[in-house]
Amino acid sequence: MSNMKNIDGSETTDGEPVISRRSMLATGGTVVAGTALSGCLGGDGGDGGSESTTNIAIVSSPAGFDDNAFNDLAVDGLETAQEEYDIEINQVEETEQSNYQSTQSTLAESSDYDLIVLVSYNHTEALTQNAAEYPDQNWMLINAHVDEPNVAGYTWANHEMSYLAGVLGGTMTTEELSHEGNSNDPSNAHIGFVGGVDGSLINAFERSYVAGAEWVNSDVTVDVGYIGDYSDTDTAASIASSQYDNGADIVYHAAAAAGQGVFESAQENDRFAIGVDADQSVTLEEFQDVIIGSAVKYINEGTQEVASAVAEGDFESVTGANTLGLDEEGVDLVIGQAFEGEMPDVVSQNIQDAKDGITSGDIEVPCSASGCN
Repeated sequence: MSNMKNIDGSETTDGEPVISRRSMLATGGTVVAGTALSGCLGGDGGDGGSESTTNIAIVSSPAGFDDNAFNDLAVDGLETAQEEYDIEINQVEETEQSNYQSTQSTLAESSDYDLIVLVSYNHTEALTQNAAEYPDQNWMLINAHVDEPNVAGYTWANHEMSYLAGVLGGTMTTEELSHEGNSNDPSNAHIGFVGGVDGSLINAFERSYVAGAEWVNSDVTVDVGYIGDYSDTDTAASIASSQYDNGADIVYHAAAAAGQGVFESAQENDRFAIGVDADQSVTLEEFQDVIIGSAVKYINEGTQEVASAVAEGDFESVTGANTLGLDEEGVDLVIGQAFEGEMPDVVSQNIQDAKDGITSGDIEVPCSASGCN
């Protein structure tokens, strides 16, 4: 069982498992954005448990756990590996980037962990120092890489999945769509984007989303707004509401936990939205009536792969810079569970054509998996 602990080792026990399961991979795997936030460790650190026990710490991104997306997917992969191997997981929630250097070094200094997983590029600067400072510590960095032999860097093709989100938005803004009181205006090709922090990584989501929409309809209007962080749902809702008021039918967010505000605004304005990272029509089921699709990345498969490699004593097989895109079936666009079978045929056709174009090289997606540099 996984625990959420503060850096001093005290446990947080007020969380509850909240996420249902849904099969999402074409290959038959499952993706769950879920985390168990209470329970007891079977051992007491790297030296206190069985010799075969693999001890893993995972440090959150600034969005924190229970984001029903990025962080929870990372935990889910560790928990899947835990089903096969003797693994103990310590969840360390740290939402202040300024604390990442000390949080990482404290965990590494303890020598308790066979692997420390760092969720998000926000950890990169701190890890650049700590990976060299603690060469015997195995690290996994999500959505970035540090060029040290003890780092497994895993980056998902955010730009490719966001391009597909743009294809979905650009297609549906001119198609008739009505569901449980929500509707669009097919005479007006107008969509929106709400990002977390206005920087290189999220700019790749934005620019690729715009490009995908314009690939479908060169006349589409795309409103863009940034929150400034990944947790402020009120600001996310305010930005989305302005975009809906301005004529947007559909808003895509790349804002982690703050993105819930976009879905709240979609419901209030009787419009639609596109989720990110996980199938958010499932992980945030109360918003399934407005989430027409989600741009997903299978972070859970990456953390499962690295955790399994460490448990097998084969960390070297996963070190280096690993990029997972459409070719590797690492990202996708899934239709929201309430809209399966309800979309016009042109949606699946456009999405498949876009996938084929991206993988063949006929479509050049803006930026890269690591951002717009």
